[in-house]
Amino acid sequence: MIRFRERSTEEEQMDDPHLSEVSLEAVLGDINRVNALLGGNRITFKALDKFTELHPRKKYRILDAGCGDGTLLREVGLYFSKRGIETDLLGIDISEKSIQLARRKHADMKNISFEQADLFHLDPKTHKCDLLLCTLTLHHFREEDIPKLLARLSAVAKRGVIVNDLDRNKIAYLLFKLFSMLTMKTDIAKQDGLVSIRRGFTKNDLMAFSKALPEMHHKIRWRWAFRYEWMFWHPNQEIQ
Repeated sequence: MIRFRERSTEEEQMDDPHLSEVSLEAVLGDINRVNALLGGNRITFKALDKFTELHPRKKYRILDAGCGDGTLLREVGLYFSKRGIETDLLGIDISEKSIQLARRKHADMKNISFEQADLFHLDPKTHKCDLLLCTLTLHHFREEDIPKLLARLSAVAKRGVIVNDLDRNKIAYLLFKLFSMLTMKTDIAKQDGLVSIRRGFTKNDLMAFSKALPEMHHKIRWRWAFRYEWMFWHPNQEIQ
């Protein structure tokens, strides 16, 4: 068995509301650095390509659920801008410190806004979007809460949802131990990275969660580096 049998219930230190903004910024910086080095966000962009190629528009509203410091949304905005496509980007996070950091870092981008909110309370009217991104966010939630969260995400996304999250893989765990020693500066990010992998998923986990949304179409794929790409969309939005 190359995967941990059960999901860990250990909490990540970065989720502690008492963590200082300085420490949180350093941890998020480490996470962004690893994502860039391993190309983790390419999974999200490839999935975005599938949606937008089949349903081209001049402008998209995209919501990032669990946006952290907003780095992914900035990359999304620049990606679409290079293709001549307008975007209205909204990042939502439960951490007020993350939101303050995101606003400060991306004040130069007028098409991005950020809001502190609980993802379980997303409003289908005010938070309605074309596409919703959920990158390295799902694993932060307890098993019993995930079906309710997925239902809320699908309710605000007119076209579909893109989940990009971790494979609960023992090889990934060992490789991350070595990789983090060379690339990460903060002890919190090093420890949280290992906890995150233990809180990750197997394909069977995601398939089981998908049954909570029987009205949606689903596609789940394993991707490098030890990630899962899970797209689910409304029946009138065909994805190959």
